[in-house]
Amino acid sequence: MSSVTYQVSGMSCGHCEGAVRAELKSLPGVTEVSAAASTGLVTVTAEAPLDDDAVRAAVDEAGYELVGRA
Repeated sequence: MSSVTYQVSGMSCGHCEGAVRAELKSLPGVTEVSAAASTGLVTVTAEAPLDDDAVRAAVDEAGYELVGRA
């Protein structure tokens, strides 16, 4: 298992967290996602390391911006 925490900008509520979680959970191999709008931190756990570009695309699709790894 691989766990990485990312900084995401633009999340301000529970709905935002849910949108980001849903997009990231759709990535192959992702087993768990936690998102906190209060800090902008999103932790993704997957069976194998994820490509940062794939994570960025999923966050973009949710309508937010991936700042980078936290």
